[in-house]
Amino acid sequence: MDIADVAKASGLKPSTLRYYEQKGLIRSAGRHGLRRYYDPSVLEKLALINLGRHVGLSLDEIGRMLLPQGVDIDRALLIAKTAELDKQIASMQAIRDGLHHAAHCPAPNHLACPTFQRLVKLAGKRLKPLTHKI
Repeated sequence: MDIADVAKASGLKPSTLRYYEQKGLIRSAGRHGLRRYYDPSVLEKLALINLGRHVGLSLDEIGRMLLPQGVDIDRALLIAKTAELDKQIASMQAIRDGLHHAAHCPAPNHLACPTFQRLVKLAGKRLKPLTHKI
């Protein structure tokens, strides 16, 4: 498959594919002139990389699991990521509950509502502060 075909099928930019190749996550099957070509099986590997990125794995962590002979799953890492995701889900559910309550609270001012204040405090303890890069 031509790099443009892989990019279209995977939804990734060609520059991302070249970067993944540079990091050793994928390998091109060869070149025809300046264009890279890939085996169609690269799409499955890209799907695994995408899944890993969505669960919060770094490219280095993903790379350690994607071996030339197949996938070697780091089960301890996946268990740790599962626990991390569980914490994130609990935090997001608390935030969702607070927003839902604020939207439907009969109090004239949601900041005066004890239930909403309790949910805000709970969410504040669970969330990391956001920082902006300047």
